Amino acid sequence: MANFRKNSRVDHYFFLRFFRAKINSGALLIIVACLAIFIANSPWADFYNSLWNHPVLLQIGTFNLFSHHGHPMTVMSFINDALMAVFFFTIGLEIKREVLVGQLSSFRRAMLPVCAAFGGMIFPVLIYHMIAPTGVESTGLAIPMATDIAFSLGVLSIFGKRVPLSLKIFLTAFAVVDDIGGILVIALFYSNGIETMYLIGAGVFLVLLFIGNRRRVMTPGFYLILGVGVWYMTLQSGIHSTIAGVLVAFMVPAIPQINVSKYINRISEGIRDFPVNGRKSSIILNKHELVALHLIESASNHVVSPLQRLEDRMHGLINYLVMPLFAFANAGVSLASSAQLVGVVSIGVASGLVLGKFIGILLFTWIAIKIRLVRLPDNMNWAMVAGIALLGGIGFTVSLFISNLSFADVAPDLLNQAKMGVFCGTIISGLLGVLVLSFVLPKRPLKDGF
Repeated sequence: MANFRKNSRVDHYFFLRFFRAKINSGALLIIVACLAIFIANSPWADFYNSLWNHPVLLQIGTFNLFSHHGHPMTVMSFINDALMAVFFFTIGLEIKREVLVGQLSSFRRAMLPVCAAFGGMIFPVLIYHMIAPTGVESTGLAIPMATDIAFSLGVLSIFGKRVPLSLKIFLTAFAVVDDIGGILVIALFYSNGIETMYLIGAGVFLVLLFIGNRRRVMTPGFYLILGVGVWYMTLQSGIHSTIAGVLVAFMVPAIPQINVSKYINRISEGIRDFPVNGRKSSIILNKHELVALHLIESASNHVVSPLQRLEDRMHGLINYLVMPLFAFANAGVSLASSAQLVGVVSIGVASGLVLGKFIGILLFTWIAIKIRLVRLPDNMNWAMVAGIALLGGIGFTVSLFISNLSFADVAPDLLNQAKMGVFCGTIISGLLGVLVLSFVLPKRPLKDGF
């Protein structure tokens, strides 16, 4: 029982840190998306649209790292194929952590969010298929599948400490499973023209990363440098390059170099070198004290696994650069021809997000509990689950990303429809979720709230 309580406290600590990072980035995404739409419909629209067509070069001799089949990437393809690979790398780190020690680490913990996520993926696809069963429009089938973690947690944070921790964990966990589903869809259905030699090259880099993991190479730079090789080879192979980010993340060690007991012994040795009594006040440390501090610093680095170190350090890069830049580049929709923005695709995407997500998450959660596969977590009731199911329809980053994969090269008009569907579905789901939760959440702050 004591170990269970200790593990629960650790889980709560990591979740609260995770939530706070996602909340801030969610608010930033809203601002950036609105700014992109404003500029795309302003006198600066031509500049905005032409900006993404400039080439990107990182060249050594005749070799350009940012190239695809010999052609330089544009700014848009650099964002969508390179920076988004970094985004999916952090998703891979989060998935690996959740599977090892988080809410997906045991059958009992994982089943409720897994069931909710399956329903939240199946029903949006079914509804979209009913609206757009054939033709080019049908390729957007997977767009309403994903829940945006940052956006949804940002909306949930409106209620502050009124939200039970179990509710936040439920939303985060099924959104992570959603991400896994999105990754599988990208890998299986958005790859074409496979180049075997490049695929073998990517495999060689992955084998080197695996060997480094098994030999306990703890330097994060080792995984990042070889990870670039995996990304380049994957990009050229015909498999979508973002998959490389996830595969590299799975190779990063999750076990620290030294355990906590050794860490305590090392820092105790270092602290003993500081004479607390009788030490003259000085801003300059002597040689022995400097060595002791370096010992403590080195031990602190070794007690944190490369996975946790990278996940912690990359949150700022992802939340405040990669995701806002992606949103700014992809959210700009011209409203001048508004008649072309409403069609089969926009209706299918919006319906999938609003209705499909709500029905699927709520229904599959109810079935899992009704057949006694799992039980409803503490401090949660069905009205709260309904509110969270509505927030599950907030699909922004991954939905826009899949929209680009579906239509950017074959039907730009349908791409604009898909974006409009994502915006409308996200806004409606968010507003309905806030409305329901405002009535069903406790009126007073809770001890385990934000």
